[in-house]
Amino acid sequence: MIEYLRSKQLLLILDNCEHLVDACARLAGTLLAVAPLVQVLATSRESLGVPGETLFIVPPMSFPAAGDDVTGDDVSRYDALALLVERARNAAPEFDISIDHVAAGRLCRLLDGIPLAIELAVVWLRVLSLDQIIDRLDDRLHFLSQGYRTALPRHQTLRAAVEWSFNLCSTQEQILWERLSVFSGGFDLAAAEEVCSAEPLAREDILPLLAVLTEKSIVTSQTCGTRSRYQVLETLRQYGHERLTKDEATSALGRRHAEYYQALAERYRTRWFGPDQVECFAAIAPELPNLRTALNHCLGDDLRIEEAIRMFTSLYGYWIFFGGPAEARHWFDRLLTYQRMSPRARFDVLATGVLFALMQGRQATAQPLIEECTSLAGHSGCGEALAMGRFLSGRLTLMKGDYQGAVDLLDPSREWYEHNLDEIPITRVLRDAFMPAFYLALAAIFADDPRAGGWLARCRDIAEAGGARGEISMSTWAAGVERWRAGELEQAASLFQASLRLERSTGYRYSPAWTVESLAWIAAAQGRDAHAAHLIGAAATMRRLLEVSLQGFHAYNDAHQACESAVRARLSEEDFQKAVDAGAQLTFDQAIAFALNEPAESETEPSSEPAPTSASALTPPQSGLTSRELEVAALIADGVRNKDIAARLVISQRTAEGHVEHILEKLGFTSRTQVAAWYVNHVAPPQDE
Repeated sequence: MIEYLRSKQLLLILDNCEHLVDACARLAGTLLAVAPLVQVLATSRESLGVPGETLFIVPPMSFPAAGDDVTGDDVSRYDALALLVERARNAAPEFDISIDHVAAGRLCRLLDGIPLAIELAVVWLRVLSLDQIIDRLDDRLHFLSQGYRTALPRHQTLRAAVEWSFNLCSTQEQILWERLSVFSGGFDLAAAEEVCSAEPLAREDILPLLAVLTEKSIVTSQTCGTRSRYQVLETLRQYGHERLTKDEATSALGRRHAEYYQALAERYRTRWFGPDQVECFAAIAPELPNLRTALNHCLGDDLRIEEAIRMFTSLYGYWIFFGGPAEARHWFDRLLTYQRMSPRARFDVLATGVLFALMQGRQATAQPLIEECTSLAGHSGCGEALAMGRFLSGRLTLMKGDYQGAVDLLDPSREWYEHNLDEIPITRVLRDAFMPAFYLALAAIFADDPRAGGWLARCRDIAEAGGARGEISMSTWAAGVERWRAGELEQAASLFQASLRLERSTGYRYSPAWTVESLAWIAAAQGRDAHAAHLIGAAATMRRLLEVSLQGFHAYNDAHQACESAVRARLSEEDFQKAVDAGAQLTFDQAIAFALNEPAESETEPSSEPAPTSASALTPPQSGLTSRELEVAALIADGVRNKDIAARLVISQRTAEGHVEHILEKLGFTSRTQVAAWYVNHVAPPQDE
């Protein structure tokens, strides 16, 4: 062969070299040395390591990201979608992707854009819909098992392909692969070293093994800021976890994972109010899947309630700023089912839960929780607990519209926090005086209390002294409310827009919904009716995504009703509804840009069609339920039995029972009653309190 190729000019392709890497490397090295006009193109799970080799990493096929709008034009933009359509023409000619572009994109995303997985899934289109295929991907290694008879054995099923790759790894590489399956959504080197280093792997073994798994494309790596972050594709992670569950060390690994992320959450709890809070958000955001997994572990068979409480309260700042009251409520509801906690721990859980209920305007939910907090604080005699109880009561009183009553409760709370910060333990939720000062200022503004200006200034001073950009934006917004109440519309609008710009720069997700609403009040008062109607629609969508009930905030609801009535009186019903619907179509970021009067790009201009309000669009990300499981959860919430669920969905009773079992497992529940409560609280449209 060497003699034949010595004088030839050609391209030699060596395909699938991973099981013969050493031999292929020797062959390629020899040929390149003796046949200078020959070039070699080798495909392999890992590089050959030959001099002159140029690496090209082949990523998974491109597919739509979660939340992307997928249309018929996107088929050619995404390789995975194009492959799905091409293979579907042969496997199921009657399949029409135009019926549901979103489901097609989700299928490709759930399969990590892996061509073999997509091809194996397409075969099922002969008998199943896209949604039915998606429903079965929780056990993809078993489900995707009908390949082509003429293919190599390792390419006939997804499991065979993954096992082929697993068996080519060394024993230590296999162990690390299995252990890495404990992570959700990725991990960094520090986490891998801390969690995965146990016999027979030492801490110093992790980095070189991780490098080898990355080289072999088992682990992917990307740079996040100044650090590398790693991830195992979901299909490979499921395989590793399946093997791991057969190992007695699984529980110990889960415990190490939970302890690591509990410590991570507690490290950041003291930094939510301060100059580096935005950096804290950026650090915590990619770790949310791991933090959820850790919370689930602490509330599982190896019950560690105190650790779960500390993690829950430590994440308060993140959920506040990124508008996660629905997720916080999910964990709050789970924690309250456990009775084995100290009175002080229960107080902390209740207080945190109340804060998120108040964020959503859920007065009826907050009332009894505050009463229990007040009782616990009274029995404890703790000054900090009493101040916290008055703060919570003051916030609720403000929301009910008793503004002077709120001032009377919030002023002593603010006074205590300002003068006793050294007495607040690090484990407490509120560790500064800003929130009591902020809501005191708002209550005083709506009560027309002459002290409002002074409290506003104090609120701003506390935020600036702490260097907390999120709180600075909140105090700027409160100043805008004060100017709006005084009739100084131009100054109020300027303050609202300044607050909105700062909120956008920090990534804050909760306050912009109120700031956009406030700018609608200004626009209506200035007679800019179409603009005000756009903002009304945009703010309503933002609140809905945050699961916030406007009716739960007396002052804001009054302002909203006055604004809407004024605009309706001056616009025809058709023009009003058209403008509201166009505003509701805006994304979160587009709504902010519109409120700031920034030039609209073609793709961000308001559309005349309303935004989607399906249950799946509002599902909290931590649930992990498929669209079919959401249907089943809705029926459970309506009190429908398994037999009747099967009849309504035209499935077998055993399949219906399987869906119920999966829902209970994913949500960490043990009863249908819990599922019903979860659905009403998390998925069903918010009801007026």
